[in-house]
Amino acid sequence: MGNIDKILIPFDFSEASINALEYAINFVGPNRRMDILALYVSAMPIAESEKNVLQSDFTKIAKSYNEKTKTPSEFITTTGEVIETILSVQDEYDADLILMGTMGDKSTDEAITNTSRLVLEANCPVISVPFGCAIKEPRDIALVMGNEKIDDKEVLRTLLDVARTFNSRVHVLTIYKESVYAEESVVDSTENLLEYYLEHFYVEHAFSKNQDVEEGILEYINKKNIDLLAILPRNHTKLSSPSEGRLTKLLTLHSEIPVLALD
Repeated sequence: MGNIDKILIPFDFSEASINALEYAINFVGPNRRMDILALYVSAMPIAESEKNVLQSDFTKIAKSYNEKTKTPSEFITTTGEVIETILSVQDEYDADLILMGTMGDKSTDEAITNTSRLVLEANCPVISVPFGCAIKEPRDIALVMGNEKIDDKEVLRTLLDVARTFNSRVHVLTIYKESVYAEESVVDSTENLLEYYLEHFYVEHAFSKNQDVEEGILEYINKKNIDLLAILPRNHTKLSSPSEGRLTKLLTLHSEIPVLALD
C-alpha cells in the first residue's frame, strides 16, 4: 500500500485482539511492505520477567497463524489509560492505521466500548474487527454517505489505497428517510469527486429508503455480500456541526464485518 506502512494493533490477549491480529496478518499478506505493531497496555507497571512472558506468548500466537509477512510483527508493552495510551503510541510510532478487535454487543444500543471510543477519538483511520468475522480480503467495500459534503477529500485516499491493494469494488450507499431527491441534490455534487478519487474501483451509488439508517446499512451489507464497511465519522467534521457519533458507535457495536472509520 502507498499510504499505509504501519498498522497498530491494541493487543491484550483477549479473543477479540487475537482475532484482530489474524485479520491484520491476512490484510498485510506475504508481499506487502507493511509493519504490524502490537501494543499491550497495562494499568500498572510490568516487571521485566512478565514482559518476557508476554513477548513469548505473543510470538507463539503470531506463529500459530503461519505469519508470512515480510517483517515479523513487533510487540511492545506500556502502562497508562487504554485509549489515551493507544493514541499516544500511534502518534509516537507514526502508525498509519489502527486495527482493533471488538466483541461488539448486539443486545444494546447504548454501550460504550474501548473500540467505539477509539474510533471516535482517533485522528487516523481505524478498522474495528468484530470477533467471529470471516478472515478474508475485502473484495467488496461499502462506503456510507449521508447528505453531507466530504470535509477532507484526503480521507478517500485511504479507501483508494485499500481498493487498489485488494482490487476491491467500492459501493457507495446513501440511506434516506423521506425524499430521495433531497439527498440526491447534495450527493450528486460529489459524484465527480468519488469517480476521481476512487478511480475505476467505484462501481455504484445506491439509494435506499429506511427510517432506521443502521438497519438500512446492515441490510445492504447482507444483500451485496459486503466484506468491509467504510464510514466517515461526523464527530471531527469541520464544515458542518459535529455529531456525537451515535451511528459510528452503533455500527461498531452491531456490525458483523470489519468497519473502516476514515479520518
